[in-house]
Amino acid sequence: MSPHAPAPYGGGYPDTSGGHEPYAGQGTYAGSAQGTYAEPGAYGAAGQYADRGGYPGGQDTYAPEPVDPQPPRDEPTEDKPERRKGGRLATAAVFLVPTALALALILHRIGDRELWRDEHATWWAATLSIHDLSLLIRSIDVVFTPYYVLMHFWIAVAGDSPTAMRIPGAVAMAASAGLLALLGRRLFTPQAGLLAGLAFAVVPTTTRYGQEIRPYAFAVAAVLLSTLLLARALDKPSFKVWVAYTLSVPMIGWSHLASMAVLGAHLVMILIARRSGDKIVGWAFAAACTLGMCFVIPMAVSGSGQSGQIAWNNPTVNDLLDFPKNLFGTWAVAVPVMALGALGLFFAGRRALPLAVWIVLPPVATYATAAQLHLFLPRYLLFTAPAWVLLAAVAVVRIAGPVAGAKAGTGAAVRRGFGWVLVAAAVAGLAFQALPGIRETRHNALGEPDFRGAARIVQAGQKKGDGIVFSGVMSERRAMDYELRDDAGRPRDTLMYRTPQQLGSFGALECPDAARCLAKADRLWLVSTTLDGQPFSGMPKTTAKAIQKSFKVVRTKKLSYLQLVLLERTRAATDDPSADRDDAAKRKVHT
Repeated sequence: MSPHAPAPYGGGYPDTSGGHEPYAGQGTYAGSAQGTYAEPGAYGAAGQYADRGGYPGGQDTYAPEPVDPQPPRDEPTEDKPERRKGGRLATAAVFLVPTALALALILHRIGDRELWRDEHATWWAATLSIHDLSLLIRSIDVVFTPYYVLMHFWIAVAGDSPTAMRIPGAVAMAASAGLLALLGRRLFTPQAGLLAGLAFAVVPTTTRYGQEIRPYAFAVAAVLLSTLLLARALDKPSFKVWVAYTLSVPMIGWSHLASMAVLGAHLVMILIARRSGDKIVGWAFAAACTLGMCFVIPMAVSGSGQSGQIAWNNPTVNDLLDFPKNLFGTWAVAVPVMALGALGLFFAGRRALPLAVWIVLPPVATYATAAQLHLFLPRYLLFTAPAWVLLAAVAVVRIAGPVAGAKAGTGAAVRRGFGWVLVAAAVAGLAFQALPGIRETRHNALGEPDFRGAARIVQAGQKKGDGIVFSGVMSERRAMDYELRDDAGRPRDTLMYRTPQQLGSFGALECPDAARCLAKADRLWLVSTTLDGQPFSGMPKTTAKAIQKSFKVVRTKKLSYLQLVLLERTRAATDDPSADRDDAAKRKVHT
């Protein structure tokens, strides 16, 4: 380390009573009893130097060799972070405490919130047969193939209730809090790591996306695991650790392609290690990334032709300005975390640049390429939040150093205890700020229709022979298919002409001759999510006219962002033998 390098980060003063001398022992004689200069003429006393044969002139003493200055034993250097104490037990505690807190917050009322459109898409894809799923991913969402396959086997074992389907994401997000604590412990100090893990556990979006049946929690976990493995490989390199890091690279890409931007931060870590004299690490990193990317690039290339699936995402300046709030769930959490995180860059030493790249590169790159890739979404960039939280923890622990250090005038045990009390106070303060946001995560997503309420009304009032039709652009068919999945007497999808499985898509093809397909229905349940309040405005005009011509409105029920309309036929249906030809509505949606 350069003699002019900034003081190493240690999370406060070392645990020595009354402080320490930075160059303790410099210039002392090696044989002095108390580490001080020996008095003249005292060489014959205890601690004198041994006679090595004498010097010319009859002198029996000799000049000692100079002793190189060493840093205090309990102060970490910049190149070697504070030595982690306690072994495996301490490591387990640092991981498990934040994990347990995050898991408790995520599991609380995990099944209360309704599924929303993207979660319905996960359910739909994961409950298809492997053959039908292969047809789906050829045209849509190939980048989510690993996640859909994982959820396919999970649902086969655990079922498809909201709670059951959210368990894998909950475990992944809870583990992310523990992994962040371990990363902070390795890069900085145990206090910084534990504070970061606990703080991340109480961030509202940790609960929100920990309860999400989408791969975002897995992306966060994969990024943290990969970064931790790289830090371990740079600290104590071994073949096994580099193999583990290599395997973690495709895990990042399989969870979400946007998460691959973290490799920019990894590259910076490698360049810093090379400048420190490690000539092998560059080759190891290149090999790891090359091998890992071999499993990601084919999927990414296939997915590049399916970008139309998210072509609707064209962010504006307001989306950029609201990014901090959406990343953390509320301004009350975003402002203190990001302010402390920015301050933490000044205390992070050589770790500052990789962490800065981690938090800046992904949003800047995705926003700059939004017109082509459409990847600038806070939930896609959720993996940047842990880096902000870690820097904020560094700032808190470092600022508290003079208060809890030698200047406090107390013993090492007292100062250490005060440091842990400060960690608890910081987490409690952030939790207090985050509590309203955490409560909000348990409510239905803003703007999402109440399909669960509509399904209950349909089940309570349905009759044999009822049909169901849809109006709007909120994936009503897929949502009602989920909410009525266990109802054997559910109304049949009257207008469905080709099933999604036949099309290799998430959506069905509706009947080109609506009057013919409606001929055998005596009653219809219309599920409408139109924003203008007109229940028929969200369907083709010919279909709307056919329904309005043959049916009358009996009852309308307004729910959150949804209208449920019951219609009855006004005249007897005509028997048309052709109506039975290729009536896809009679078949179950899932084959």
